[in-house]
Amino acid sequence: MALPAYASPLERVWHYTYLVMCGLIFFFLIAPIVVIIPLSFNAQPYFTFTKEMLNFNPAGYSMRWYDLLLTFGMQEPQAERGWSWWMDAWQHATWIGVAKNSLIIGFFATIVATSLGTLAALGLSRPEMPYRRAIMAILISPMIVPIIITATGLFFFYSKVGLAHTYPGIIMAHATLGIPFVIITVTATLVGFDNSLSRAAANMGANPRTTFFKIIMPLILPGVVSGALFAFVSSFDEVVVVLFVGGYEQQTIPRQMWNGIREQISPAILAVATILVFFSIALLTTVELLRRRSERLRGMSPG
Repeated sequence: MALPAYASPLERVWHYTYLVMCGLIFFFLIAPIVVIIPLSFNAQPYFTFTKEMLNFNPAGYSMRWYDLLLTFGMQEPQAERGWSWWMDAWQHATWIGVAKNSLIIGFFATIVATSLGTLAALGLSRPEMPYRRAIMAILISPMIVPIIITATGLFFFYSKVGLAHTYPGIIMAHATLGIPFVIITVTATLVGFDNSLSRAAANMGANPRTTFFKIIMPLILPGVVSGALFAFVSSFDEVVVVLFVGGYEQQTIPRQMWNGIREQISPAILAVATILVFFSIALLTTVELLRRRSERLRGMSPG
C-alpha cells in the first residue's frame, strides 16, 4: 500500500526500511529452495554452477536428470520409446516406483488422518467436552515431540504387533503425524461456526447425521480439505518414520532421496526436489484458496 500524503519523513524512512527487511528475510528463506531449480538442469554431474551455466550457454543446460528419473532402474532404458518402453518404466523404474508408493501411502494416510482428526475437532469444539485442553495437548503432541522419538516408539510398538515393515504400519504412522494438522485446521474453522444452526436443524426434526452432512460439513469443508492437504504433505515428505518403520518394499520418494545422498551423489535428486517444490507450491495455493473461500462462507471477508 502506498504511503499517505501526510506521512512524515521518519514514517517514510521506516516504511521503506521495513520493506527492505522483509525482502531480505524472504530472500534468506527462499534462496536455498530457488537455487536447486537451475542446478537440476545442469548438463554436468555436479552440484555447482558451471561456467557454461553462469554464461547462459545452452550447452551447460540439459534435461538429462529429469530423463534419468524415468530410466533409472529400467531393464532396457535404451530401447525405442514406445508402449513397451513406458511399461518397462512403469514397472521397473526406481523413481516411478517410489512415487507410486508415496502417493498410495499418502492417500490412505490422509483418509485416516482426515476422518479421525475431523471427529476429534468436532468433539473438542463442544463446550461441554471435559478436559478439552488436556486432550488437545495429547492429540497434537506428534507435532511437538521430536520426530526421532516418535519414530523410535512406533518402531518398537509396531514390532510387537507385527506392523513393522508393512504398508498398513506406515500408513498408520503417517496418519498419526497428520492428525494434528487436521485437528488444528478444522478447529480453527469451527471457531467461527454458528452453533445455533445445529440447534435450529434439531428443532426442525433433523437427526444428528442429517445435521452434520447437510449443515456442518458444507461450512467446515474448506477447513477439512485444508487439513487433508497438510496431512498429505506431511506424509509425502516424511523420511524419518519410513526409515524406522518401513522395509525394502516400502520405499518412498524422501527415503530414496536419502539413499541417493548416502550412496551416490546425483543431480537427479535436484530434479526430484524441483518437482516437489512446484508440487508443494500447488498444494499451498490450493490451501490459500480454500482459506479465502472459508472466510467468505463465514462472512469474514467480502464476497
